[in-house]
Amino acid sequence: MNCFMFPGQPLTHDAPLPDDADFREIAALTRAHTGLDLPSFTWAGGAHTEQVALQAYGVALSLYRQRCLRAEGMKPAVVAEHSMGIYAALAACGSVGEGEALEIAFRVGACMEQCFRGREYALGCLVGLTAEKVTVLAAEGGVFLANHNTSHHFLLAGGRHEMEATLGEALRAGAFSAKFFPCDAPLHTPLLAEAEGELSTIFRDHRYREPAIPLMNHIDQEFLTAAEIPGFLMRELTATVYWEETYRALKRFGATRFMEVGAGDSLKKYNRWIESRP
Repeated sequence: MNCFMFPGQPLTHDAPLPDDADFREIAALTRAHTGLDLPSFTWAGGAHTEQVALQAYGVALSLYRQRCLRAEGMKPAVVAEHSMGIYAALAACGSVGEGEALEIAFRVGACMEQCFRGREYALGCLVGLTAEKVTVLAAEGGVFLANHNTSHHFLLAGGRHEMEATLGEALRAGAFSAKFFPCDAPLHTPLLAEAEGELSTIFRDHRYREPAIPLMNHIDQEFLTAAEIPGFLMRELTATVYWEETYRALKRFGATRFMEVGAGDSLKKYNRWIESRP
């Protein structure tokens, strides 16, 4: 049973980009629905941050690579999503169109950029500590667990200065790696609730069809219905992503072949780590 996995926002954009008819169509959709020109990675209209551009770029790459897989005869029996991968995943299961997926991702990114402008936030990628230790460090440092990817791979989110201090404590506690990434807003934390009114309006502006392919969410590993999608889109911005639990639930559902549909191969790496520690 094939599972298409849609990863979250990439940290960088790759070059060169593909050059074929499908990618040109996706690039045209991206420009029309977000204002981002993918080949030059610049904004055709009003200027936005690199984080907003990466969010649109990530969805565009996922949409393109899904087209490529389908052209090769690959079809998913189940769809999974991680973080901002939810928007491309919705398109993959037929709940929204490709242009709508791009538009929602862009509007969310631009909303967070505006709502949290002037503040300094960061992500912290931690490898090598246990979940229990990371939970304690996050609480003591005033940051939040954003992604529980594997038993030893986590992403924290919160204020920039608090993150710097927390990552330093993590290294002293024995972390193998502690990487720091500035960001526009603290994704997957309760801090996003501050923008709930504006974000919920965005999600209610769109109509969602029933997923034609089962779509598992990354919080409680349930399959989403059309009626649940707007609420989930808001909920997932304020709650932790649980990838290890999602991967194990997908296997219990019957998935045997996992294809990462987007930029990079982070989900494949997480899956290999999870498999090595049953």
